Amino acid sequence: MRLRAITPIVVPGDELTRRQARYSSLCPEGVTLHLDNLPSGPDRLESEAQIRESERLVYETALSTDVDRYDGIFLDCVLDPALESLQSDGPLPVFGITRLVSSYLASMGMRMAAVARNRAIADELADRIEAAGWSDHLEGVVVLDLTLEDIADTSRWNQAVATCLSDAGLRVDAVINGCSAVEVRPTDGPAVLDPTALALRLIGAGTDLFESRGR
Repeated sequence: MRLRAITPIVVPGDELTRRQARYSSLCPEGVTLHLDNLPSGPDRLESEAQIRESERLVYETALSTDVDRYDGIFLDCVLDPALESLQSDGPLPVFGITRLVSSYLASMGMRMAAVARNRAIADELADRIEAAGWSDHLEGVVVLDLTLEDIADTSRWNQAVATCLSDAGLRVDAVINGCSAVEVRPTDGPAVLDPTALALRLIGAGTDLFESRGR
């Protein structure tokens, strides 16, 4: 399966390269992913207004996806920007990280929580889990109070996750790491999931279904 992803913000060239390499390492057998930079728009998500602008621009960019080159659109953000609109209007199947991961956890009866870089992202992430129908399984979203630059700082991000989860004392089965571009490390508390890695594994498990649709 050939997937196209579009960043939710405009990122520098070196960050785009880092994220593409991460995707290449995470894709399971039978899945490839090409990451495109958002052509214009916000360079970070710090407010609801920026989140809505990102959603609009991801939608517009995704509509131009070449159906001869790709088999699906993978939303490169845990906020699943424009997921429902693209499922209705887009040219290809659309995969949202948080919908896939929260649905998987909820299907096993697991209690979940999440962490997010800032309050705006945390609120939107909770809304997206509610939109997927799993708010009853969500304990809460913990705000890490980190900067955009901390996304690429694996040690700083994971230390903040460990500290904030310890302080929160959540009684859950799993925690969704609320960023698609972060390398996740284990903590002493509940399992912290790399949602991007899990979403791609779930897609990989079902590639035969999508291949049969085209026959």
